[in-house]
Formats: sequence, structure tokens, C-alpha cells
Amino acid sequence: MTRAPLALVLLPLVRTRAILGIAVAQLRRSPGRTVLAVLSVALAVLAVTLLASLGAGVVATGEEGLDNADRDIWISSDPVDPDASGTENPIVGAHGTAAELTQRDDVTSASPLALQDVYVGTDPDPSELQRHPAIGVQETHDGFDFRSGGGFETPESAYETDQPRSDDPVTDEIVLDPRVADELDAEVGDTVYVGTSRQTAPEYEFTVVGVSDYYSQYLGSETVTMPLVDLQAVAGTTGTDRATFLTADVADDADREAVAADLDESYPEYDVRTSDEQVEAMIGERPLVVASGATLVGLAVVGGVVLTVNLFALVAAQQREELAALRAVGLSRRLLAGTVAAQGLVIGLLGGLVGIAATPLLASGLNRFAASIASFDALVRTSPDVYVLGIAIALVVGTVVALIAGWRAGRYATIDHLEG
Repeated sequence: MTRAPLALVLLPLVRTRAILGIAVAQLRRSPGRTVLAVLSVALAVLAVTLLASLGAGVVATGEEGLDNADRDIWISSDPVDPDASGTENPIVGAHGTAAELTQRDDVTSASPLALQDVYVGTDPDPSELQRHPAIGVQETHDGFDFRSGGGFETPESAYETDQPRSDDPVTDEIVLDPRVADELDAEVGDTVYVGTSRQTAPEYEFTVVGVSDYYSQYLGSETVTMPLVDLQAVAGTTGTDRATFLTADVADDADREAVAADLDESYPEYDVRTSDEQVEAMIGERPLVVASGATLVGLAVVGGVVLTVNLFALVAAQQREELAALRAVGLSRRLLAGTVAAQGLVIGLLGGLVGIAATPLLASGLNRFAASIASFDALVRTSPDVYVLGIAIALVVGTVVALIAGWRAGRYATIDHLEG
């Protein structure tokens, strides 16, 4: 009575050991095929981890851009076309409205911000001028992380709303993106010409005071930074005092959502959003960005699964003679399928580990490449979830697919096939 239950307990262990032993023997018998299979699984894992990380990074980059701006409330005059590169600045009387906001007890500071396409060059010859987006702000700050030089600060007198404003630039200073500086062969202290057209640019001379890609990371293009009053001067919008956004910080003891709701009622002609709502709005206005991110993640998963399915179907097909020989000596189809599934588990584990180990190295290289051609320093964002997804496809999908492939191969692994 004791031996029978013991045998029932040991039988699955013996069977499992036999399956693993046969699987390892099969892998050792064809080391070249095994290495290629492991590398193929590693490639599938990399497709998942890198593409999924890129997809997540595409969406996260836009969100972090506004987070880095560190402003509580964003005010715009809808609709703001996110693809217009700021050539439309719909807010009129921006400095006056900012002054009104600052006078509120629940707002500590407010400032306008404008976007405008400009032509920049070290040579006044119109044919030598290059078009780039420019952003106009009141002043630069420590977060700019200057590659060289420093920033600018506009005198308070330039923002006084009770006096006529000058139509000429006030500071004549500009901060260049590093790639713009390289293209123009310009450095700190050099003179550049800036205007909203090739014809007007030679009229305005600016001194390069710093090199930084701070706003380039936010806008995703090679951006130059100027004092807002100077950008308005070269654009001819000083009289109307146009801006793209008004940004504000609320008092420490004030509720940001409540302040935003109050401002929305006080300024019905504007659209008032908290920073979180502004992120959602900008992403909503860029459905292609969201679609691209989601598509990359979907392609990563589907591509990884397809590569894994094809791989183990091929591995099982190449072992038909060996499987036919094992079937001839009495092994069941279930055991044959188990041996192929065990191979899938081993290959998936090794390939998954190789792919996971290579992911951060390749991600770092891709980020350096992206930084060299764009303004995003960390577009490929790896995370624990991405690694889990990659290893899951390698192990779970690989094992299941190998089991199915082994079962199907066992169906055709007959003595007739062995004799053929």
C-alpha cells in the first residue's frame, strides 16, 4: 500500500527529469542551432524592451516638459495650435493681464510666454539666415544648465504697463541651442541677426550670452531663447503685447484647482488649466504622439510574439528526425512535446537574460543618438515593467509556443518520416 502512492508521487518527478534530460541533450547535440535560437529570443526581447521604452518615452517627454516648467497654472486663448510653432500668439495685452494676476492674494507671480518662428544667422545676408523656433520669456534661471555663458534678465521698466513701450529690443541678448550655435559657428559674445523674416532680420543685432537646450527639450526642436519684449519687438507685436501663454504660481496656502476655477470665471475669454490639465490638453491636441507611443508598444509586443512563434516552430521542425527516433523507441507525443517545451524554457530563459542585459546598453546608445539629432536626452525610457514584459514573452510565450510546436511536430514525427 505504501509503495503504490510513493510511485505515484515520484512518477511526475521522474518524467520531468527525463524530459529535461532529453531537452538538454537535444540542445547540446546542436550547439550552433542553440546559440542562434538564444540570440533570436534575445532579439525578440530587445524588440519588446526598446520599442516599448521608446513608446513610453514619446508620451512621457511631453508630460515632463511642462513639469520642468514648474508653473502651477497655464492660461491660453483657445485654440492654440501645437503645430503652428507659435506663429500665432492669441493673447493680447499679456503684460497687463499678468500684472492683474500678480495683484491677487492667491497668486505669487505671473508672466507671459510667447512662441515665434524667427530667422537667425551670424551673416546679415538673407540667404545665410536659418529658420528656428524662438521662445520669449522674462528671464532665464538656474534650471537652464548652460553649456557655456549665462542667461539674461529684462529690466523691470520694460514691463511697466502705464508707460509707452519701445518698439526696439531692450536687452539685445539671446541664448542659442547648442546645435544652432554649431550650425552658425557662433559662441558666447558673438553677434547674430534675428528677425521674423529674412528681410527684417538684418535690422536686429543680438549678442549671444549663453548656450543651452532647456526649451529645446520642451518643444522638441532647436529653439533659441530671447527676452519676451525683444521677441515682440522683432515680431512687431509690441503694441498689441501678444503672447502664447500666461503662466502663474499660486500661493503656498492656496488650492491650485480652486484658483484655476476662479480664474476661469474671472477671465471667460481665456482657457485656464492647471499644469496637469495642460499636459492632458497638449497630449490631446497631439493625437499622433499618443498614437505613435501606443503603436510602438503594440508593435513591440506583437513583433516579439511573432519572432518567438516563428523561432520555436522552426526549432521543432528541424528536430523531426530526432523526435521520430524518440517516438520509435516508445516515447509518447506528450513527452515529445514536453521535451520541445523544456527546450523553449531553457532557450527563452537564456535569450531573455541576454536581451535584458543588452537593453540598458542599447538604450543608452539610442539616447545618445537621439540627443545628437534631436533635443531629447532620454527618449528611450526603460522601466521595471518593460523588463518584466520582455522576460515574460521570452519565458511564457516561448514555452507555450514551443509546447504547441512540439505537439504538432510529434504528430508528424513517425517512423515513415524517419525512413524518408
